[in-house]
Amino acid sequence: MHLVRLETLTPLGLASPAVTIGNFDGVHRGHQALVRETVARARTTGGVSVALTFDPHPAQVLGRARVPAELTTLEQKSELLEALGTDVLAVLPFTRAVAALTPEAFAREVLAGAVGARHVVVGDTFRFGHRQAGNAFLLAALGTALGFSVQAVPPVLDEGRPVSSSRVREALAAGNVAHAGALLGRPYFVDGVVVEGDRRGRTIGFPTANLDPGEGLLPARGVYAGPCRLSDGRAPLAVVNVGQRPTFGGRTVTVEAHLLDFAGDLYGERLRLSFAAHLRDEQRFDGVDALVAQIRRDVERARALLPRPPERV
Repeated sequence: MHLVRLETLTPLGLASPAVTIGNFDGVHRGHQALVRETVARARTTGGVSVALTFDPHPAQVLGRARVPAELTTLEQKSELLEALGTDVLAVLPFTRAVAALTPEAFAREVLAGAVGARHVVVGDTFRFGHRQAGNAFLLAALGTALGFSVQAVPPVLDEGRPVSSSRVREALAAGNVAHAGALLGRPYFVDGVVVEGDRRGRTIGFPTANLDPGEGLLPARGVYAGPCRLSDGRAPLAVVNVGQRPTFGGRTVTVEAHLLDFAGDLYGERLRLSFAAHLRDEQRFDGVDALVAQIRRDVERARALLPRPPERV
């Protein structure tokens, strides 16, 4: 997939683009429905499929009091969108000037002018332009004049409510990674680099990889299980502790992953931890023996809940 930043609104010169628009944070099942429709349209017409997104998140630029923590980095979005068949990821730097564009100007200068859209796929509640004044009906009317058609896709529902990034965040905040995965259509994951820890895990028989997740959004404190993707493609199952290690008097939140059936030095490696199942809440134990006994039970439960992952992914 080709990634292009629209630093200027110079025409990209793409062949008959089918375009979908959004922040695509998490690339959840609702986003996937839009992307699949876009890819299908592009394949039908012999054109290219384009996902048009914004960076940074508009809430950061508009100075809103509450800026949502992002579920995916731009790099992760790119990977997930490519896996769905997207040909081009067009990133529009979100500035106050972009925020001030009227719906008519956005359709004319960005969609028709820079991207050269011939077909646009949006959700039926899509809003765009200054103060979100535009909707899918207005976009269709503008498209008629500007040379592109518009398809409005109904929302994907889960438990009777539209799938959304905010609902994924709510599930993660509650530690309900199974529900987050159901909304995403895949387990939630974070990427990070293995850093030095206190090496206490080795002394109790459960060595851990201490992950620095950067700005990655973490689920609620607790113990989780899921595959861990290594840089060489292997994906051992991991039991992951997100928390302060209260048994040892910890005060800062850390991410520690015990990789099952794995031995090796991972310092400096980049890992992907997937949170597929919640095993238990964080708790303080009376001593190391009680902690070790519980970790053994955590490992047994992780093996029972999750099938053995493939050696490489």
